[in-house]
Amino acid sequence: MSLGIIMLCHTALDRAAQVARHWAKAGCPVVIHVDRKAQRSELQRFRALLADLPEISFSKRFNCEWGMWGLVRATQTAATQMLALHADVRHVFLASGSCLPLRPVAELQAYLDARPQTDFIESVTTADVEWTIGGLGAERFELRFPFSWRKQRRLFDGYANLQRRLGLRRKIPDGVVPHLGSQWWCLTRQTLSAILEDPKRAAYDRYFRYVWIPDECYFQTLARLYSTQIESRSLTLSKFDLLGKPHMFYDDHLQLLRRSDCFVARKIWHRADRLYQTFLTDQPAPGERGEPQPGRIDRLFAKAVERRTRGRPGLYMQSRFPDKDRENGKTCAPYSVFHGFGDLFEDFESWLSRSVGGRVHGHIFGPGRVEFAGRETVFNGALTDSAALRDYNPRAFLTNLIWNTRGERQCFQFSPRDTQEVNWFMATDPNAQVSVITGTWAVRLWRTNDNFSAIRKEAARLQKIETEHLLILRSMFVKARVRIWSMAEFIENPMEPLQTIVDEISPRTSPRLTEAPKMADLTGFPQFLQNLKNQGMQPTLVGDLPPDPGQNPGAQPRARPYLVR
Repeated sequence: MSLGIIMLCHTALDRAAQVARHWAKAGCPVVIHVDRKAQRSELQRFRALLADLPEISFSKRFNCEWGMWGLVRATQTAATQMLALHADVRHVFLASGSCLPLRPVAELQAYLDARPQTDFIESVTTADVEWTIGGLGAERFELRFPFSWRKQRRLFDGYANLQRRLGLRRKIPDGVVPHLGSQWWCLTRQTLSAILEDPKRAAYDRYFRYVWIPDECYFQTLARLYSTQIESRSLTLSKFDLLGKPHMFYDDHLQLLRRSDCFVARKIWHRADRLYQTFLTDQPAPGERGEPQPGRIDRLFAKAVERRTRGRPGLYMQSRFPDKDRENGKTCAPYSVFHGFGDLFEDFESWLSRSVGGRVHGHIFGPGRVEFAGRETVFNGALTDSAALRDYNPRAFLTNLIWNTRGERQCFQFSPRDTQEVNWFMATDPNAQVSVITGTWAVRLWRTNDNFSAIRKEAARLQKIETEHLLILRSMFVKARVRIWSMAEFIENPMEPLQTIVDEISPRTSPRLTEAPKMADLTGFPQFLQNLKNQGMQPTLVGDLPPDPGQNPGAQPRARPYLVR
């Protein structure tokens, strides 16, 4: 016999009885401490379930509250009883009632037999490792904590703050360097007896009694004084979330626990019947199993913590709506924005859809309605074409559109006539591809039959809006992929920029363009721009268009150079 088990139990005593029986049947003596808060009837039933096993004994009961001295006192008493009753025990393993052996006990015994002088206890200093999560570091050893953090929170905080204001600091016993670590350890008889029988134990106990969470520092600190060989790790697989609370393992974690090759795991849900039925057996798992490998599942827990804290890129919900500029990715997938293309080309949507094979919308931020592809009234994710609902939160509308259609590239048009509240959002979104032809809003104004004074006023308004949008797109904070052409630049050679845009949307499947979308007939448009200038409005964003050939009978019209490859 080389291994003894100490079990600290407080709830689910029927499950604890199963595990204790499993330890005892494997030849391990077991000393059980039951929290004094447990009901007497439950304790009697617990004792009755294990009455036929002489290897199991019960220690004196104490009130065990998280963060208080009772847990250490209970462990000390149970450990003293273990060493006194079982002289042939070489290693003592501390476990809880919610711990579950994952491998046959014989494998754990053989592992410890090969390391007879090794103490397995996580033990790190606060100065070297940021071990604590959301708690106190060095102050837990320097201040007094006589009050319960859970039940007497106001007294706990008030007394700690009072000590800070008065500059009170406790003296750490000579020769003691405080260490922290997991409560669940496996110590050799030599180290454990040295801790319990130390002549200075009374002084150490007085000091640690008022340390915050002493069960995570008492044995972890004192083991450094007596151990000849410490491996600073626990043989118990225990994972904690961002708040420092232990993860609960359920039936669907079966394969995950198997892959860890760890000897013991906690916390196991007391109703995880499949886990208890699978692991409470002496039958070895198929394949050779060696050193415990908790790192195999660490990345899964790290990913779970990341998803819990940061969310998924582009997914917004009531429970996780991040502050501005603190998003984990503003949208979940790339998308393309075409500013000014719908005014210059008559069939741009259908042409782009044929060219890239994606979903091409109209002006989804248009003032009247949301122009979904095919002019649907309801789109993926129950998004409606209501402009009022969209404008309640345009950012959420866009992110929902991209999220609900992930896996399919979304393209939509934009113009100065649309809602402008998402300008900065798109400009700072790495997933956005923004292509802009400036000044094309003038084409639609040209085709209207309004009074010229009204047209001039509207032209000035649209140019101002577009100018502000361009300032945003040229900002140093822009993360989107932005390309800007003036209208004059674009119509001079439209195929080259169109090919570049198509290649970016679908670089692997896009063929060389053989046709361009149908451009609007601009005969008479240069004279319209001149009329705006004559009325005092300068359409600078259009660019330097050549004069209308129709206004100069002697001029020869120049063919528009469409490049076909």
